[in-house]
Amino acid sequence: MPTLRFCPHCGSGELSRRQPAGDTHERLICAGCGYIHYENPKVIAGCIIEQDGKYLLCQRAIPPRPGTWTLPAGFMENGETTEQAALREVWEESGVRAEIISPYSIFSVPKISEVYIIFRASAVEVTGQHGPETLDYRFFAPEEIPWESIYYPAIRQILERYIEERQAGVYGIYIGNDDTGKIHFIR
Repeated sequence: MPTLRFCPHCGSGELSRRQPAGDTHERLICAGCGYIHYENPKVIAGCIIEQDGKYLLCQRAIPPRPGTWTLPAGFMENGETTEQAALREVWEESGVRAEIISPYSIFSVPKISEVYIIFRASAVEVTGQHGPETLDYRFFAPEEIPWESIYYPAIRQILERYIEERQAGVYGIYIGNDDTGKIHFIR
Protein backbone atom coordinates (compact mmCIF):
# COMPACT_ATOMS: atom_id res chain seq x y z
CA MET A 1 0.00 0.00 0.00
CA PRO A 2 1.55 3.35 -1.00
CA THR A 3 2.22 5.69 1.88
CA LEU A 4 1.58 9.42 1.82
CA ARG A 5 4.68 11.57 2.29
CA PHE A 6 3.11 14.98 2.87
CA CYS A 7 0.10 16.09 4.89
CA PRO A 8 -3.20 16.20 2.95
CA HIS A 9 -4.46 18.77 5.48
CA CYS A 10 -1.73 21.47 5.47
CA GLY A 11 0.22 20.29 2.40
CA SER A 12 3.64 21.11 3.82
CA GLY A 13 4.24 18.88 6.80
CA GLU A 14 5.97 15.55 6.35
CA LEU A 15 4.08 12.50 7.60
CA SER A 16 5.66 9.88 9.83
CA ARG A 17 4.20 6.71 11.28
CA ARG A 18 3.80 6.68 15.07
CA GLN A 19 1.21 5.91 17.72
CA PRO A 20 -0.79 8.93 18.93
CA ALA A 21 -1.34 9.28 22.67
CA GLY A 22 -4.37 7.25 23.73
CA ASP A 23 -4.52 5.30 20.43
CA THR A 24 -3.95 1.58 19.88
CA HIS A 25 -2.39 1.72 16.40
CA GLU A 26 0.37 3.55 14.58
CA ARG A 27 -0.96 6.29 12.30
CA LEU A 28 0.51 8.73 9.79
CA ILE A 29 0.95 12.01 11.70
CA CYS A 30 1.94 15.40 10.28
CA ALA A 31 5.08 16.87 11.87
CA GLY A 32 3.85 20.38 11.02
CA CYS A 33 0.17 20.63 12.01
CA GLY A 34 -0.38 17.39 13.96
CA TYR A 35 -3.04 16.05 11.53
CA ILE A 36 -3.62 12.30 11.95
CA HIS A 37 -4.26 10.38 8.72
CA TYR A 38 -6.30 7.20 9.24
CA GLU A 39 -5.95 4.29 6.83
CA ASN A 40 -9.05 2.10 6.96
CA PRO A 41 -10.28 -1.05 5.19
CA LYS A 42 -12.09 -0.91 1.86
CA VAL A 43 -15.71 -2.09 1.80
CA ILE A 44 -16.90 -4.27 -1.08
CA ALA A 45 -20.68 -4.63 -1.43
CA GLY A 46 -22.57 -6.99 -3.70
CA CYS A 47 -25.55 -9.28 -4.12
CA ILE A 48 -26.59 -12.84 -4.69
CA ILE A 49 -29.40 -12.40 -7.20
CA GLU A 50 -31.71 -15.26 -7.93
CA GLN A 51 -34.23 -15.44 -10.75
CA ASP A 52 -36.27 -18.56 -11.51
CA GLY A 53 -33.84 -20.78 -9.58
CA LYS A 54 -30.81 -19.35 -11.39
CA TYR A 55 -28.03 -17.17 -10.01
CA LEU A 56 -26.48 -14.07 -11.55
CA LEU A 57 -22.73 -14.20 -12.15
CA CYS A 58 -20.53 -11.70 -13.98
CA GLN A 59 -17.44 -12.57 -16.01
CA ARG A 60 -14.63 -10.17 -15.16
CA ALA A 61 -13.22 -8.00 -17.95
CA ILE A 62 -10.59 -6.32 -15.76
CA PRO A 63 -7.71 -7.44 -13.54
CA PRO A 64 -7.38 -9.31 -11.36
CA ARG A 65 -8.16 -12.46 -13.32
CA PRO A 66 -10.15 -11.32 -16.36
CA GLY A 67 -12.35 -14.11 -17.69
CA THR A 68 -13.20 -15.55 -14.28
CA TRP A 69 -16.70 -15.40 -12.80
CA THR A 70 -17.96 -13.74 -9.63
CA LEU A 71 -21.02 -12.28 -7.98
CA PRO A 72 -21.70 -8.67 -8.98
CA ALA A 73 -19.88 -6.62 -6.32
CA GLY A 74 -17.44 -3.78 -5.96
CA PHE A 75 -16.01 -1.00 -3.84
CA MET A 76 -18.35 1.22 -1.88
CA GLU A 77 -18.13 4.94 -2.69
CA ASN A 78 -18.15 7.82 -0.21
CA GLY A 79 -21.64 9.11 0.51
CA GLU A 80 -23.55 5.88 -0.14
CA THR A 81 -24.95 3.15 2.08
CA THR A 82 -23.82 -0.46 1.71
CA GLU A 83 -27.21 -1.25 0.15
CA GLN A 84 -26.84 1.58 -2.39
CA ALA A 85 -23.30 0.41 -3.19
CA ALA A 86 -24.42 -3.18 -3.73
CA LEU A 87 -27.31 -2.18 -6.01
CA ARG A 88 -25.10 0.29 -7.95
CA GLU A 89 -22.44 -2.37 -8.50
CA VAL A 90 -25.06 -4.88 -9.69
CA TRP A 91 -26.38 -2.27 -12.14
CA GLU A 92 -22.93 -1.17 -13.39
CA GLU A 93 -21.64 -4.71 -13.87
CA SER A 94 -24.73 -6.48 -15.21
CA GLY A 95 -27.38 -3.95 -16.23
CA VAL A 96 -29.72 -5.67 -13.77
CA ARG A 97 -31.88 -3.57 -11.48
CA ALA A 98 -32.33 -5.39 -8.21
CA GLU A 99 -34.13 -5.16 -4.92
CA ILE A 100 -32.44 -6.17 -1.66
CA ILE A 101 -34.19 -8.82 0.42
CA SER A 102 -31.81 -9.08 3.38
CA PRO A 103 -28.14 -9.12 4.42
CA TYR A 104 -26.49 -12.50 3.91
CA SER A 105 -22.76 -12.52 4.60
CA ILE A 106 -20.03 -10.27 6.01
CA PHE A 107 -16.53 -11.49 5.21
CA SER A 108 -13.25 -9.88 6.36
CA VAL A 109 -9.88 -10.19 4.62
CA PRO A 110 -7.48 -8.49 7.07
CA LYS A 111 -4.28 -9.14 5.09
CA ILE A 112 -5.54 -6.89 2.26
CA SER A 113 -7.77 -4.70 4.47
CA GLU A 114 -11.07 -5.50 2.77
CA VAL A 115 -14.55 -6.25 4.10
CA TYR A 116 -17.16 -7.92 1.86
CA ILE A 117 -20.86 -7.35 2.53
CA ILE A 118 -23.14 -9.57 0.44
CA PHE A 119 -26.92 -9.18 0.31
CA ARG A 120 -29.71 -11.48 -0.88
CA ALA A 121 -31.56 -9.73 -3.71
CA SER A 122 -34.06 -10.31 -6.49
CA ALA A 123 -33.93 -9.05 -10.07
CA VAL A 124 -36.50 -6.35 -10.87
CA GLU A 125 -35.35 -5.56 -14.43
CA VAL A 126 -32.84 -7.27 -16.74
CA THR A 127 -31.77 -4.84 -19.48
CA GLY A 128 -29.46 -7.10 -21.49
CA GLN A 129 -26.66 -4.52 -21.20
CA HIS A 130 -23.58 -4.82 -19.00
CA GLY A 131 -20.82 -2.39 -18.06
CA PRO A 132 -17.19 -2.20 -19.24
CA GLU A 133 -15.86 -4.15 -16.23
CA THR A 134 -17.85 -7.20 -17.40
CA LEU A 135 -17.19 -9.48 -20.39
CA ASP A 136 -20.48 -11.33 -19.93
CA TYR A 137 -23.16 -11.98 -17.35
CA ARG A 138 -25.58 -14.85 -17.05
CA PHE A 139 -28.09 -16.44 -14.76
CA PHE A 140 -26.84 -19.98 -14.07
CA ALA A 141 -28.76 -22.98 -12.75
CA PRO A 142 -26.72 -24.52 -9.89
CA GLU A 143 -25.52 -27.41 -12.06
CA GLU A 144 -24.38 -24.97 -14.80
CA ILE A 145 -22.28 -22.69 -12.58
CA PRO A 146 -18.62 -22.64 -13.73
CA TRP A 147 -17.36 -23.47 -10.23
CA GLU A 148 -13.71 -23.88 -11.26
CA SER A 149 -13.75 -20.42 -12.87
CA ILE A 150 -14.97 -18.52 -9.81
CA TYR A 151 -12.04 -16.33 -8.83
CA TYR A 152 -12.61 -15.62 -5.13
CA PRO A 153 -12.77 -18.68 -2.81
CA ALA A 154 -15.02 -16.81 -0.36
CA ILE A 155 -17.50 -15.98 -3.13
CA ARG A 156 -17.60 -19.62 -4.15
CA GLN A 157 -18.26 -20.72 -0.57
CA ILE A 158 -20.94 -18.07 -0.06
CA LEU A 159 -22.71 -19.14 -3.26
CA GLU A 160 -22.46 -22.88 -2.45
CA ARG A 161 -23.90 -22.31 1.01
CA TYR A 162 -26.67 -20.08 -0.37
CA ILE A 163 -27.74 -22.72 -2.90
CA GLU A 164 -27.90 -25.37 -0.14
CA GLU A 165 -29.98 -23.07 2.03
CA ARG A 166 -32.23 -22.15 -0.89
CA GLN A 167 -33.06 -25.82 -1.34
CA ALA A 168 -33.87 -26.09 2.39
CA GLY A 169 -35.82 -22.80 2.36
CA VAL A 170 -33.94 -21.47 5.41
CA TYR A 171 -31.35 -18.68 5.25
CA GLY A 172 -28.77 -17.60 7.80
CA ILE A 173 -26.68 -14.50 8.15
CA TYR A 174 -22.96 -15.21 8.26
CA ILE A 175 -19.71 -13.62 9.27
CA GLY A 176 -16.33 -14.96 8.28
CA ASN A 177 -12.67 -14.21 7.68
CA ASP A 178 -9.50 -15.58 6.19
CA ASP A 179 -7.24 -14.22 8.94
CA THR A 180 -5.48 -17.58 9.18
CA GLY A 181 -5.36 -18.22 5.43
CA LYS A 182 -8.37 -20.52 5.74
CA ILE A 183 -11.90 -19.31 5.14
CA HIS A 184 -14.19 -19.66 8.16
CA PHE A 185 -17.87 -18.75 8.38
CA ILE A 186 -19.84 -18.47 11.59
CA ARG A 187 -23.60 -18.69 11.55
